[in-house]
Amino acid sequence: MTTTTAPAPTSRRTLWALQIVLGLFFVIASASPKLFGEPSAVQIFAQIGAGDWFRYFVGCVELAGGIGLLIPRLAGAAALGLVGLMIGATFTQITVFDAPPVTITPVVLGVIAGGIAWVRRAEIAVLVGR
Repeated sequence: MTTTTAPAPTSRRTLWALQIVLGLFFVIASASPKLFGEPSAVQIFAQIGAGDWFRYFVGCVELAGGIGLLIPRLAGAAALGLVGLMIGATFTQITVFDAPPVTITPVVLGVIAGGIAWVRRAEIAVLVGR
């Protein structure tokens, strides 16, 4: 059995700061345009060819992930879900839009979310174990 120690107070503050910034980004800058039908978001999802249902689905996943990052019990699982979403976004940027340089945004967001998920892995294990 492995024991883990709690992160230092400075580390906890840094982790929460990252979670808050990332959560607000996903709620305000990423989910809102999709859910409110901003023309650029509509156009992007039309190019993907999946239709409005997929735009709403991705917007809801981003909204849930962003809110989840702000809830201590769900933060790790939310971060892990956002990693999966960013893997999909990166794949779509490369294959559908043929724009590898644009993948920097989902890659960076995915790495940050991955770091949060890694630090909160014990909490994810507890949540999954229920």
